Amino acid sequence: MTVSLRAATAADADAVASIWYAGWGDGHFGNVPEELVAIRTKESFWERVPPRIPDTTVAVVRDEVAGFVMVVADEVEQVYVSGEHRGSGVAGTLIAEAERQVKANGYDEAWLAVATGNARARRFYERSGWADGGEFDYPATTEAGPIPVPCHRYVKKV
Repeated sequence: MTVSLRAATAADADAVASIWYAGWGDGHFGNVPEELVAIRTKESFWERVPPRIPDTTVAVVRDEVAGFVMVVADEVEQVYVSGEHRGSGVAGTLIAEAERQVKANGYDEAWLAVATGNARARRFYERSGWADGGEFDYPATTEAGPIPVPCHRYVKKV
């Protein structure tokens, strides 16, 4: 299977929102405050994607968006792969690209936040060479202000 990467475009917004919504639910339901779950409605993902397109790189398999990553400065903010492409190597390709982007942004270390209970994601990052830098409350952005989410800060030299 060939995975290609490219900058996201406005035409990718629906695919990115769909992957983000499904993946966010898989990794966050039961692992984040109910207050945040109530705000992260299906519609909210479609509203949040368009302004994030400039920060987004998509992975494409057979002309289909299979996953995406959002990087801002030294933070890998979002990494999601569609359900049908999990376990296929797409996530590894995306995290390697995110690391490359953080280095290109002028940083020596990348970081990301993983909800404490999201064991699958934590195992993936550890297999990818990331180290658990400890627990912290990640301020999830909402229109009503940040909501603290219990997370682990993962770090990796890039």
